[in-house]
Amino acid sequence: MITRSATRDALLLWFGSRAGLLVATLLGATLAGYPHRWSKWDTTLFVTIAEYGYDGEPGQPADDGLPAFFPGLPLALRLVHLVVPDWAAAGLLVSLISGAVAMVALARLAEAEGAHGWAAVLGLLAFPMAVFLAAGYSESLFLAFAIPAWLAARQGRWPLAVVLAAGASCVRITGLFLAAALLVEFVVRREPVRRAGWLVVPFVPLVAYAFYHFRRTGDWLAWKHAQEAGWGRDFAWPWEAWRTTWRSAMGSDDFAVAFRMEIAGAVVVVAALVWLLVLRRWSEAVYTGLQAAALMTSAYYLSIPRSLLLWFPLWVLVARVATRRPWLFALYLLISGPLMLVNMARFLSGAWAG
Repeated sequence: MITRSATRDALLLWFGSRAGLLVATLLGATLAGYPHRWSKWDTTLFVTIAEYGYDGEPGQPADDGLPAFFPGLPLALRLVHLVVPDWAAAGLLVSLISGAVAMVALARLAEAEGAHGWAAVLGLLAFPMAVFLAAGYSESLFLAFAIPAWLAARQGRWPLAVVLAAGASCVRITGLFLAAALLVEFVVRREPVRRAGWLVVPFVPLVAYAFYHFRRTGDWLAWKHAQEAGWGRDFAWPWEAWRTTWRSAMGSDDFAVAFRMEIAGAVVVVAALVWLLVLRRWSEAVYTGLQAAALMTSAYYLSIPRSLLLWFPLWVLVARVATRRPWLFALYLLISGPLMLVNMARFLSGAWAG
């Protein structure tokens, strides 16, 4: 049963943790400079798309990697920019608001499964990659659509579920995996066939985005080719991807640390997927398994630990463990919390953090 305390606890944890990040980030900086301390890596690319479109800034060399970023966050940035002139601040505000929505939905989803909602939220916020929920990245906005969509599907409210899932599909390619998981959930729940037409809706933004770039460049697979052009992420067999990542992790430069994090993340990904399969949570296994397959058949591992932020079924399972074995959850927090702070410091310093 969902209680009002789930919403209250989720918001307290979310805004309390954001206040903590604010204080930590402001050490040695001014309030005016706060947003720009967070303008690292992909945040600048999202702003470029929001400000100039996928052709990039006029007069600058073309960036073939821009189509790798779906238009959901850039569109949100443009809307917020109408009232918030600073692009960096606009990105932080989008993540702040969408993160609050996502945390409330996660808490309610956990409580609907008999677990403590606050534990799901706290488990996610203490995860080492949680810095990306605060930065001007697309994770928070995606979750703000995806988790309410999943909760609506669990409640049998399919029109609402597919509309929210379509919103998620506007934000990240992960919306494709969510749409596939909703298909499985529909079958598992034995919903009437007459309602199956709704399941097409989450795929529409994906097709529309491909068509947009086809009209723009003549390339239906612009997203895939942008991944290859910008990051060298073409297909590789899983053992080849592992071997390449392992060799990179054995170096002594800063990126070697990042690749070690990727390997650790891959181990967690496989363990979490096995956990879901053992519990016969088929639709969640499809959602997470498709993501794992896509990430682990790339030329090398990239952003695998960060992808776990999007695995809301995992955080519901973590909440179930916390409800039954609080000591195990406490152990997780003691290990993961400090790692989260270290990774936040890496991100703010400009180092690759996932």
